[in-house]
This record gives sequence, structure tokens and C-alpha cells, in this order.
Amino acid sequence: MRADARRNRQSVLNAAYEILAAEGLGVPIDEIARRAGVGAGTVYRHFPTKESLIEAVVLDRLHALTDKARSGIDFAEFFTVMVEAGLTNRAIADVLAGGGYHIPADADAALNAAFAELLQEAQQRGTIRPDVTPDDIHALVIGCVATARHRGATVLVQIVVAGLRA
Repeated sequence: MRADARRNRQSVLNAAYEILAAEGLGVPIDEIARRAGVGAGTVYRHFPTKESLIEAVVLDRLHALTDKARSGIDFAEFFTVMVEAGLTNRAIADVLAGGGYHIPADADAALNAAFAELLQEAQQRGTIRPDVTPDDIHALVIGCVATARHRGATVLVQIVVAGLRA
């Protein structure tokens, strides 16, 4: 790839990271192109569909979350990280809530498996209720993100985590 093409691609990604995090997945390609300082055609040369651009942006964040889950963090801390990720990045919140864009199954499975491992470890230590499932946790993260926009995340996450304790 030529140097100018690489710069344009990176400009598009940078603009997309910023605008999708702030505004969610509904942002038009033309707006991303405008903020990147390129034409829509340039965006489409690098990302043939809006979904491919969203995938490039969101996968980067999901991989970072998966790495964080595997970093030795404890379950309650990671639950908080997930809620904060959804609050600070509307694209992540939209994807986690099933906002019409599907992430590749391997990335979704990796994040879910890492979170499930944290849950299982916490349950084996007796710190989290044994009847809680990964699907419950997924629903609680989505619910906390949606509610925290109106209520505030800190207290809400503390309440939810306290309710999950054994």
C-alpha cells in the first residue's frame, strides 16, 4: 500500500474510532469520511461496506477487552471494565446489545469465554453465586450500561456485583 493510502486508511480508522465511540453505530459513512478529511470513495476503497469498517474498529476494542480479561483481573473488576467500556464507547455498547451488527464469531466467542472463565473461577472460590450463568452476566452488563447512562455507573455496578456475591 502506498504511503498516502496508508495515511488515509489510518485517518479513516481514527475518525471512525472517535465518532463511533461517541455516537454509536448509526453514524453515516459520509460523516466518518468528512471527519477523516477524505471522500466517501476513499473510505469505501479501504472498507467496502460500513460493516467492514465497524468490524475493524470494534474488533480492536473487543480484542483489548479479551486481553484484559486474561490479564489476571478478578471477576468484579472485569464486570466494571465491561460496563465502563459500554459507557465510554457507544459502538461497543451497541454491539454487545446486538445492535444490528454482528461481530465475527471467533472474537465474540473469545471474549465470552474469557469472561466465563473469570465467572467460573469466582464461583469456584465461592465469591460469586453458583447459579449465575454467563448469559446472566451478559444481560447484566447490557442492563447496567443502558441504566447507568441515566443513573450513574459506580453505584449501579456496586449494587449488581453485591447481588452476584455468594
